[in-house]
Amino acid sequence: MVIIDELKALDKTQRAVFLAALLGWALDAFDFFLLTFVLKDIAKEFSAPGHVVKVSDVSLAITLTLAARPVGALVFGRLADHFGRRPILMIDVALYSVLAIASAFSPNLTVLLILRCLFGFAMGGEWGIGASLALETIPAKSRGVISGILQEGYPMGYFLAAIANLFLPQIGWRGLLALGALPALLTLYIRRNVPESPAWTAARANAHAKGEKHGHFLAAMRGQWKLLAYVVLMMTAFNFFSHGTQDLYPTFLRVQHGFSPGVITALTVVLNLGAVVGGLIFGALSERIGRRRAIVLAALIALPIIPLWAFSSTPLMLGAGAFLIQIAVQGAWGVVPAHLNELSPEGARGAFPGFAYQLGNLFAAANAVIQARIAESHHDNYGLALAIVCGVVAVLVALFVGFGPEAKGRAFGAASAES
Repeated sequence: MVIIDELKALDKTQRAVFLAALLGWALDAFDFFLLTFVLKDIAKEFSAPGHVVKVSDVSLAITLTLAARPVGALVFGRLADHFGRRPILMIDVALYSVLAIASAFSPNLTVLLILRCLFGFAMGGEWGIGASLALETIPAKSRGVISGILQEGYPMGYFLAAIANLFLPQIGWRGLLALGALPALLTLYIRRNVPESPAWTAARANAHAKGEKHGHFLAAMRGQWKLLAYVVLMMTAFNFFSHGTQDLYPTFLRVQHGFSPGVITALTVVLNLGAVVGGLIFGALSERIGRRRAIVLAALIALPIIPLWAFSSTPLMLGAGAFLIQIAVQGAWGVVPAHLNELSPEGARGAFPGFAYQLGNLFAAANAVIQARIAESHHDNYGLALAIVCGVVAVLVALFVGFGPEAKGRAFGAASAES
């Protein structure tokens, strides 16, 4: 199997870097998705006589998290371009872990919203730094496969959050959010096993030899602002695609269908299995047919699956729809880490992919509130809200990517700087 062969071909150091990047993104997503399972519980606890807190009010926490992520991506990305990927990644992981657990002790909705906004700032830095560290370390021929696996750290985190949700009746929403402290342990692994990116080290040495500045974002971005605008537009559609099919899915199952935590967990696990399968398939496929074609194919596959996914009534049919829709959604997403890193200007790879990705998150940050309000205005019909967003953005992703640029196989580091 191609995926297994590519992983076996990595040396010990490359595997360690890959694992650190994968776990960083998975645990980041774990902390993010824990909140999505307890929106109703938080709304109930923070409600008071004469002041009813709705799910849509609490879902503002998701919006603020997403909105703060581009700021974190730019700040931490620029630091990573200047000081190196490894030390900044450790700081970033430790910070988002602290803020995640602090959310569990929120005395009211206002404090929760502030803490989740700060959590979004820290969360924003992880993806871009982790992806650049991994993709700059592995061979170019392995990028498609590794990209597909790396991006599936996100549904892996969702999967772990779904498993944790089984304990919700015993530990409550505060206990569930307190599990956000676990990612801090990753910093110990990074410190012990992960070296600095060889491409970053080579590019810095090359810049110093020429007497040029290294890791200066504005200098690296000279003449690249149109590219940034295009990528942000593309990533806005991508983020509506993922968040529009994931963030309110537990609420869809709980409120509209009245399923128990066990059924919700089982269906969410099935959803995330589909996501992992999709990322692996289309990430590897992008090495054969190109990044753009793989993404467009995956996005268009989503369209005929929407009715099964959003409007079925039995757990079996809903599970089939969830599995298939995420093959499409995360299939498209599985190509993104490689595609964005290859499009990035040399000298800004720590900041550019993550900043563009998270700016897309900013512009898609209202998704949870939009979907919740659509559902509430249609008698809690969350299936309708999910279907509308997914259908529209699947077409937009295919259009933006299909008519955009591609830089498959581009050299990283000093070789790229000299070309």
